[in-house]
Amino acid sequence: MTSLGGPQMVDWNLAVTTATRLLRPGPEVSRDEARAVVAELRAHAASAEEHVRAYTRMSPPPSADTPVLVVDRPGWVRANVAGFRSLLAPLLDKMRDRRNEGGSSSIVTALGGKVTGAELGVLLSFLSSRVLGQYETFAPPSRELPGGSGGGRLLLVAPNIVHVERELGVDPRDFRLWVTLHEETHRTQFTGVPWLRDHLENEIRGFLDETELDPGHFADRLGETVRSLLDRDGREKKAAEGADDEDGGSLVELVQTPAQREILGRLTAVMSLLEGHADYVMDGVGPAVVPSVGEIREKFQERRAKGASRIDLALRRLLGLDAKLRQYRDGERFVRAVVDETGMDGFNRVWTSPNTLPTKREIHHPAEWIARVHGDETGPDTPGDAAN
Repeated sequence: MTSLGGPQMVDWNLAVTTATRLLRPGPEVSRDEARAVVAELRAHAASAEEHVRAYTRMSPPPSADTPVLVVDRPGWVRANVAGFRSLLAPLLDKMRDRRNEGGSSSIVTALGGKVTGAELGVLLSFLSSRVLGQYETFAPPSRELPGGSGGGRLLLVAPNIVHVERELGVDPRDFRLWVTLHEETHRTQFTGVPWLRDHLENEIRGFLDETELDPGHFADRLGETVRSLLDRDGREKKAAEGADDEDGGSLVELVQTPAQREILGRLTAVMSLLEGHADYVMDGVGPAVVPSVGEIREKFQERRAKGASRIDLALRRLLGLDAKLRQYRDGERFVRAVVDETGMDGFNRVWTSPNTLPTKREIHHPAEWIARVHGDETGPDTPGDAAN
């Protein structure tokens, strides 16, 4: 953790207060309605756990006691600030040491920390009304927001779920279970694959270790990113010509060195796998337990595709959220293709080790992953080293 002594590189308390102050109001519900929503989401999480484990054939050990927390928007903000603080601690320590070597005053550092904290708060306020659920992989436990023994907790953001179900005009019971199926799949992935959390953390740490700390270099990258965001016509022309621009123009681009590009490619592949697997499982389990799953999926996909205002779309581009939507689509296609060819047990070989995770290219070409991992084996339900 970042040292508590001296000025902080990020004012975390200011991040929380800024986000909380800017939060949009949630949907209007009575106190009794709110209690009923919380109770139903908790019940759905318990039943979703059984459905997901049966469908995926993944069985986390009994010691995987990650909690399910139903939170409001301020609770989601506090949880994510804690997660950011834990994950970014090594990078922020390195930046603080660099500033100290350069003779930066504590006043300058404190002012910079407040600016960064306020900016993070604005970002979290934007995201807080959009997230339906989240499996927090790296969140440190606290009295207010407990975590499992191995780290991690499942968050369900009640006001956002209610808002979207009303907006779509779908059956509330079905929609709430449908959402929890997706999020429970993420919990099963991390609790059922013991090495996955450490692997992701090591990749992220490696990415952060490669970060360029020179302010001039960072300013140049910022200018390039802003110009790419403004060059809307150029991006549309590239898209029309079939050029691959899916990684450009987001804040992630600000710190990319060649080594970071390699790491980001691997992270993109893993996140596509995790999100696509969750979507695949959600829709696979859905018909048996969610009667209106077809209507929900159609309306939800339409909502995803429509996006929102011009400003909202620009923010999504800047934050890389449009790339996340592609991860759902590309990852689900990969999972579906592999399961169709090798069966669920054959697909579950993906969880054997980091070496059996798909590459970014294999996400788009699942036959190459099948050839690499399965060799000459053919036919569905080929016995494999499924995660147990």
